[in-house]
Amino acid sequence: MNLVELTEKIIKNIVLDEDAISIKEFPSENDNEIIIEVLVSDSDIGRVIGKNGKTINAIRTLVQASSSLKDGKYVKINVDKF
Repeated sequence: MNLVELTEKIIKNIVLDEDAISIKEFPSENDNEIIIEVLVSDSDIGRVIGKNGKTINAIRTLVQASSSLKDGKYVKINVDKF
């Protein structure tokens, strides 16, 4: 499972509106970095970020751990709403 699929699976289990999710990988200027952009509906943004950012930080930790096992690249996850 690649990092985008892993991120999508985690996010879909958190949000209420699974159809209003867009997750894409973007190229980075740095070869050792992966940028993943997560877009969710306005009503689900609080669920994804969590109180004091704890939920999104946990997601970042899980995806970063998966990346460390595979290719060792740094993962940057940006979250925004539609």
